[in-house]
Amino acid sequence: MKAIIISIGDELLKGHRVNTNAPFIACELGNIGIAVTRIVACSDDPQAIRDTVVSALSDAEAVLVTGGLGPTNDDRTRDAVRELLKRGLVIDEPSFERLADYFRRRNRQMPDSMNDQAMVIEGSVAIPNTKGTAPGMIIECAPQFAGRHLVLMPGVPAEMEAMMRLTVIPFFAPLSGAFIRHTPVMTLGIGETLLAEMIAGIEENLPSGTTLAYLPHTTGVSLMVSTSGAQREEVDAENHRVVEAIVAKAGHFVYATSEVTLEEVVVRTLLERGLTVAVAESCTGGLVGSRLTDVAGSSGCFLEGLVTYSNQAKVRLLGVDPATIEAHGAVSEQVATEMARGCLLNSGAQIAVATTGIAGPGGGSPDKPVGTLCVGVASKSPDGSVLVEASRFTMYGDRHQNKLRFSEAALRGLLERLKEMES
Repeated sequence: MKAIIISIGDELLKGHRVNTNAPFIACELGNIGIAVTRIVACSDDPQAIRDTVVSALSDAEAVLVTGGLGPTNDDRTRDAVRELLKRGLVIDEPSFERLADYFRRRNRQMPDSMNDQAMVIEGSVAIPNTKGTAPGMIIECAPQFAGRHLVLMPGVPAEMEAMMRLTVIPFFAPLSGAFIRHTPVMTLGIGETLLAEMIAGIEENLPSGTTLAYLPHTTGVSLMVSTSGAQREEVDAENHRVVEAIVAKAGHFVYATSEVTLEEVVVRTLLERGLTVAVAESCTGGLVGSRLTDVAGSSGCFLEGLVTYSNQAKVRLLGVDPATIEAHGAVSEQVATEMARGCLLNSGAQIAVATTGIAGPGGGSPDKPVGTLCVGVASKSPDGSVLVEASRFTMYGDRHQNKLRFSEAALRGLLERLKEMES
């Protein structure tokens, strides 16, 4: 079974809203073996809605539409579809009772205009709206479009997501006739071109039913291995085989084969091993600490974070030698080393990371251009000795991109040191 997603709303075409509904729907459908072949954004114009729906029903067995089911004048999806299918409207009693109860519990009179919110297209299966007012609909589109199903849902994400999970997915799961396994391969410290070269042999010999997608993002690139087939066990086994082959080739560039962030992996590793961490940041301005503390449970390993933006702060709070700054500059491996050491010893943590760099757009020089980053990582050995190392990187982006990439490099440094400490 194939599906097409249609998102209704002028605000999507004008750029006033980001379409977050379509990725959610596509992911949920993929989990039950239904492949999405097209995602379309459509205006609120009734004729445009009808034309778009007709085109989609001609190409896919399932067409899922979001938006245009509310009570305002620009909500035209239901009537446009009703006219297309030449059907009337009927009241859905459960939806009407939910609306009436909503107003009763608030001691308010339900406006007559709200009655329309409980109306559904004749012959449809009403989808209860547990988060709002307007019900959704699953419509079998025969005789005009035999073997096709049309799903209408509100555009409000919370309402749509509840409908998908509670009604739409259970309805379509028995009809899909296939299984799809998606496995992400999360990488760090490697670009798309080099990664593609590294796994070229695997990609050229993918088994039938398996695809490989590259997913570049601000801090790097990840992969998605997707396998489809009629037998769940075979699909899982084939998908696992390809993923394992990629991991074997890409080696230490792979940090996870699930949808987790780098900071989640770092925090999980710290917690599992009973270690604590502290951070000292200059160019990242607290972003490393923020990302670590975004992870639930990080209070069990994160001790403290210092933003030592000025040279004076580096000297006063971390014990960096002014002579080191004078000789090598604040953005240097020598300063990053002293920052990490001072952070480790002052905090009492078992591992610490420090960042100093030039995020831009100004401040660069020929030997230290914009995008230069120095990361220091310090850790304590069981015998009490301290190991401190620093690395220098060059990033290419605007200020926001560089700060995010700087923080990624710092987290990568933490993870690499944690692996070394384990061995």
